[in-house]
Amino acid sequence: MSNTSDKHLHIVSFDIPYPANYGGVIDVFFRIKALSERGVKIHLHCFEYGREHSEYLESFCYSVNYYKRETKMTKLFNSLPYIVCSRDCEQLRENLKKDDYPILLEGLHCCSILTHPEFHKRNVIVRAHNVEHEYYEHLAIAEVDAKKKVYLKQEVSKLRDFEPIMSKAKSILAISQKDYEYFSEKFKNVYKVTAYNAYTEVNILEGSSDYVLYHGNLSVAENYSAAEFLVETFKKIDVKLKIAGMNPPLHLVKMIEEMPNVELIDSPDDQTLFDLIRHAHINILVTEQATGLKLKLLNTLFNGRFCLVNDKMVKGLDVNGLCYIVNDANAIRFAVNELMPRRFDEHQVEKRKKNMKNFYNIEEATDTLMKLITEN
Repeated sequence: MSNTSDKHLHIVSFDIPYPANYGGVIDVFFRIKALSERGVKIHLHCFEYGREHSEYLESFCYSVNYYKRETKMTKLFNSLPYIVCSRDCEQLRENLKKDDYPILLEGLHCCSILTHPEFHKRNVIVRAHNVEHEYYEHLAIAEVDAKKKVYLKQEVSKLRDFEPIMSKAKSILAISQKDYEYFSEKFKNVYKVTAYNAYTEVNILEGSSDYVLYHGNLSVAENYSAAEFLVETFKKIDVKLKIAGMNPPLHLVKMIEEMPNVELIDSPDDQTLFDLIRHAHINILVTEQATGLKLKLLNTLFNGRFCLVNDKMVKGLDVNGLCYIVNDANAIRFAVNELMPRRFDEHQVEKRKKNMKNFYNIEEATDTLMKLITEN
């Protein structure tokens, strides 16, 4: 077997991480890119279930392997969480056993490997994208479809019961301070490693515009519920609101059609969304889930002007000077009316640059990873 001195690393991803067009895979893809730039030879293992194979990944990876995710309905009756048992793959395990390279598991989704004793002596690192049972609990609360709600509630219990398997890993990477504190109470060798994203430099347009933007994956209950809340909020304010996101549900589409000052941008491509964020006068991000570090928050802070958030969006994050905190409809309306006449000027841009250096340090995150993957 080979040793790890030449910086080889297996990365097991819950999905094909390119194109990097939603939260989880953005974190995975730009981590791959950063490690590749540090000279790490990455052996990428992807579960596929709807996204196409990507030749582009081969430019950053030493090898790329694909495995079919088993999405049969019978998996719902497995004792393991569906997101885990549907990714339990013998061929993956056999490939990982061909050498002694360290293994980075992206999410609890990929941790079925840790149920196999032959991996307990390996240098296995788990990237915790969320406290998964808390995340699913909030999804269940927000879900309106009865069958999906039952499924989500079942996953909550299974994920909570499965979580202790992470003790079999050598180290755990938490995505936020809040998650770091949670995992540190339960496990050893927990490190805070911030979310990776496409942006490392503040790139904000000075000036102003005439609209407020909310963006998110609108097929997710948490996000379309937030969009509904904002549509109701903007009924009582004479300001244009744009809502952008993938696959909005029909009831949200109809709701927006009845609002003259609200516009829906359905499933914008990456460049369109980037332009919407940069040109908005205010970006507003609200959530009912205080989980992880939202990548859309990073995108907004690097590229957008004024930023309104609720406290759950930034819980456990030091956002002093970066955002305005608004926790109800009245506070949102007041802040919007105060900020719309104000120009985002050179002083505001420099203030954002200074504060982002303290808030987001991707080099430090990569240093931590490099140390962990080179340990014996």
